[in-house]
Amino acid sequence: MAAAEVDVLVVGGGVVGAGAALDAATRGLSVALVEARDWASGTSSRSSKLIHGGLRYLEMLDFKLVSEALRERALLLQRIAPHLVRPVSFLYPLTRRIWERPYAGVGMLLYDTMGMTSALPRGVPAHRHMTKRTALTEAPALKPSALVGAIRYWDAQVDDARFTFALVRTAASYGALCASRARVSSFVRKEGRVVGAVVQDVETGRERTVRARTVVNATGVWTDEMQQHADASGSLRVRASKGVHLLVPRSRIAMSSGLILRTEKSVLFVIPWGEEHWLVGTTDTDWTYDKEHPAVSSGDIDYLLEHVNSVLASPLTRGDILGVYAGLRPLVSGEAEQTAKLSREHVVARLQPGLVAVAGGKFTTYRVMAKDVIDAAVSGLPHSVPASSTKEVPLAGAEGYHSLVWRKAVLAKRYGLSPEWVQRLADRYGTLATEVLDLIAANRALGAPLRGAPGYLGGEIVYAATHEGALHLDDVLTRRTHIFMETEDRGLAAAEEAAPLVAAPLGWDHARVDEEIYRYRSRVEAEREAGRQPDDRRADAARIRAPGFGGPQPARTG
Repeated sequence: MAAAEVDVLVVGGGVVGAGAALDAATRGLSVALVEARDWASGTSSRSSKLIHGGLRYLEMLDFKLVSEALRERALLLQRIAPHLVRPVSFLYPLTRRIWERPYAGVGMLLYDTMGMTSALPRGVPAHRHMTKRTALTEAPALKPSALVGAIRYWDAQVDDARFTFALVRTAASYGALCASRARVSSFVRKEGRVVGAVVQDVETGRERTVRARTVVNATGVWTDEMQQHADASGSLRVRASKGVHLLVPRSRIAMSSGLILRTEKSVLFVIPWGEEHWLVGTTDTDWTYDKEHPAVSSGDIDYLLEHVNSVLASPLTRGDILGVYAGLRPLVSGEAEQTAKLSREHVVARLQPGLVAVAGGKFTTYRVMAKDVIDAAVSGLPHSVPASSTKEVPLAGAEGYHSLVWRKAVLAKRYGLSPEWVQRLADRYGTLATEVLDLIAANRALGAPLRGAPGYLGGEIVYAATHEGALHLDDVLTRRTHIFMETEDRGLAAAEEAAPLVAAPLGWDHARVDEEIYRYRSRVEAEREAGRQPDDRRADAARIRAPGFGGPQPARTG
């Protein structure tokens, strides 16, 4: 990156920043993308993992936002990332007789209609009305008193972290230079214009100057802090809203579809996650503490359990919770007192000559946000730039995905795995699953599931380090896989197996392996302690005691 001036420097390796890098690279521009921590380590790995128009925005009459999001949903399902985005159904329980069914039915019909475009069908089935008896047959977990009928409708689900990695890898395939653990420490100016940034390699401490014709700030909830680096504070204000999710076993809630419930503040989802889990979320509260590591408090857990248990015949308990996580939504500030009332529409602002920022929005519309901010960024370049083409660009692993799935029995026989395992790998990696299978072919031991996380193969752990940019054990267990949230021990047993597997490709000695395990274990213990605290302040204090999160650092060896 430091060798020659680039056209665009994108700061922020979440879904919007990665999308902006891909948008610029596919226009033929030279691009650098830097992320201070791991790819998708902020909001983009801690979302509700939904690709949706947003029913509550439809009720708020925000037709533009909903229509835009539904068009993007169709693109993602059918063209951009069919291996990572798939349809998911939800039950909407009706609780009022006579008036609610026609009221909600009109809304659902409008939702379905807005999801269709002239270029693509909506990609999901139409909604369907259900009687109370039919709804309870499909969802026997619900209390009979919790509904008088229901409507089933469809949206889509995404593995948010893996989607972001696919964006980064696709951008790199078009020539973008991408570096994680690369933190912008200051901006470089010349004659009143931002012309680059000083970027620190977080792993070594070394700094380099990256020169750029234009710089994009796509740092989400860190937008204000990045503006301060540029002496442009106050140009764009972003508030962080905390969203908490719980993971519980699929066996604890007997339903064939997900569930959406109204709450006094927003909505609550029960979302299918894989074959064995449900995600329950989310909260929507202001967060004013450490943005890198938002903590889940006991109060957050109680809130979610109280609301989901209001409709369950067999209430969930804390003992049912396998995992928890919290993410921060970047909301463009307004006059609203509650974050749930702030807009999810995005804003693009020119902070200074040579520096453009994008903020707000939602995961579903990342591509539109990326297009808009690159349009603004290139308007000041001395040469003409083509229009965005990313609606036609499949992500890495997308092309040929369906063909690979149809060949799963053949591949299973060739690599000594079951067809179910090949399907699982295809759903995580698309056609890049063959790269994981090649690792297994070279070392058959990698074809065995981890004892501490039997939903993942050893080959996936190695692949995280060799192909997906993982530099630490936490990167592997939290974002390349979801072992941290999917296992009852938060991945502690799997950590003992995973660290030696990535040691060779990452050049770790025995001392470094021990350090990585220690840091991961400390993180798990800190998050468990945070979950026992009654409020955000004390949960945050407990969370940051772990090494690497504000607590004491072990001596670095090896």
